[in-house]
Amino acid sequence: MPGLIRGVARTAAVAGTATAVSNRVSRRQRGRWAAQQASEAPSPQPASSAQPPPASPAPDMTSKLEQLKQLGELKDQGVLSEAEFEEQKRRILGS
Repeated sequence: MPGLIRGVARTAAVAGTATAVSNRVSRRQRGRWAAQQASEAPSPQPASSAQPPPASPAPDMTSKLEQLKQLGELKDQGVLSEAEFEEQKRRILGS
């Protein structure tokens, strides 16, 4: 019986550590993405300049594909759960 309790305690400690690390990585990644999105946000233009900037879909799509690739790697490593992966994927594709 003591061996069983020790095994359960060890499993709980490992699972708790993995959860804490996963949460920390997720928060750090969200912070990086928020900073990246904030730096990519267009600055307000004066009212006299009514022309929008020229569209460049290729770099934007490349950026999205790179983010999706990174998400997939994090999911494969077990850092992101399926729900977290789907939420982040929806945010990337929705923007």
